[in-house]
Amino acid sequence: MATTKNNRTGTKGVPRAQREQLILDAAAHEFAHHGYATASVAAIAQRSDISKPLVYAYFNSKEGLSQACLHRAGKPLIQAVTDAQLPAPAHIRAAATLQAIFTTLQPRPHDWSVLYDPTLPPGTPTTTAQHYRQRLNTLGATGISQILNHHGDHDPHDHDLLTQVWFSTVTTAVTWWLAHPEHSAQDMTHRCQRLLNTLLTHPT
Repeated sequence: MATTKNNRTGTKGVPRAQREQLILDAAAHEFAHHGYATASVAAIAQRSDISKPLVYAYFNSKEGLSQACLHRAGKPLIQAVTDAQLPAPAHIRAAATLQAIFTTLQPRPHDWSVLYDPTLPPGTPTTTAQHYRQRLNTLGATGISQILNHHGDHDPHDHDLLTQVWFSTVTTAVTWWLAHPEHSAQDMTHRCQRLLNTLLTHPT
């Protein structure tokens, strides 16, 4: 059985805290690639090289696993985007935000798919995911408003439209990255900066 203290060991002499992270790594991969609806706890256990009952001993249920994965994905993203926006001047805030997102996701890019999993069931997992999505959306909308205000644009429709464009841009960029995992976070940051600069300085 799993022990109840983080400094004790679970199966095969692996400390509990480390074992939990290994299970969450496997669970995040399963949820990201198969969706919550069809994700298998048995597959998560197999990928973690432990028994299925031990997965339940650590996280109680598939929902508990999902919750832990969502918190592990969402909290650092919120913190990174917040930290990136606060000190950044308006004219570089978009680039700083993208860099924060890519850098935070680099160890586990599929955490984005965990947060935006359309198969999450009604109830706690969906509520948790929506909480982090809304936090990111609020940060994005605030950043867009600050940029436009900096340029003297106070039209609410401009703010709303550019906010929607920004959300789509971030989602598209991360989705493209997931399909091209050979690129690093730094590569993606530079690529987005280059393309945005090209678009803004050479309009059609």
